Amino acid sequence: MVFASPRSYMLLSVAAAVATIVLKTLAWRLTGSVGLLSDAMESGVNLVAALGAFWALTLAAKPADRRHHYGHFKAEYFSSGLESVVIVLAALAIIYAAVGRLQQPQPLEQIGIGLALSLVATALNALVAWVLLRASRRFHSITLRADAHHLLTDVWTSFGVVLGIGLVKVTGLTILDPLIAIAVALNIVVTGWKLLHETASGLLDRSLPEDEQGVLEALLASRETEDIRFHALRTRVAGSRRFVTFHVLVPGRWTVQAGHDLCEELEREIARTLNRTHVLTHLEPIEDPQSWNDQGFQWEEG
Repeated sequence: MVFASPRSYMLLSVAAAVATIVLKTLAWRLTGSVGLLSDAMESGVNLVAALGAFWALTLAAKPADRRHHYGHFKAEYFSSGLESVVIVLAALAIIYAAVGRLQQPQPLEQIGIGLALSLVATALNALVAWVLLRASRRFHSITLRADAHHLLTDVWTSFGVVLGIGLVKVTGLTILDPLIAIAVALNIVVTGWKLLHETASGLLDRSLPEDEQGVLEALLASRETEDIRFHALRTRVAGSRRFVTFHVLVPGRWTVQAGHDLCEELEREIARTLNRTHVLTHLEPIEDPQSWNDQGFQWEEG
């Protein structure tokens, strides 16, 4: 399944979330399992997240304008931030329902058909997550990747719920049902924390990953000679787009055209090496001491 844009994949995620909500809610109504209720609520989180992601991808796709010179790529982080908050709220609601069931345990009904419906919903989530992961690599989209991993978390959660309810049927220990629901809620909180951390990193202009940073530094080192030096290398990530800036030091006797040609060549080479990267260079005379002092801010390790 191949679509032309990330937004099309998010519509697929929205449709899958609606379908799984219907299936899991029906399973909960048939069985009365608070574990299945928690599973259905997590699918509700998936729906909210998918809708937020669709909005964010729509905004991120807008071109740069007079008020947003660097584009709207960071809009993708709004969806992951919203998803983090909704995930935590859903987890609290699940724990509240589970504690009530711990105090007043209830027998489960029609377990067989309830589990069958839950397994169908789980298989649907697994398929959509696989499609989204492939698309996230194709479009280099943090939003698609986050939604895919969230769906995969839902898949493992559902397997845990199904296994637990199966144990309730075999052992007759109804207390296992709310305990499983609480475990599901804690797992959801972990997912929300990870998404929140990734969102904060993006909003704080996190640098390129270490491996890509190393590739970039090696590329520049290979181009250095007695007449050509580089410094003030800075990188940052904004959604699916990456930005690289650095200073190029060349002899002052060079013509403007020669310096410009070198910068253009470097920018093209970096853009080919690191996909979806915008490169900005600044040309300086290598003999001028001021050029060497102009290396931007200093940072601390950590």
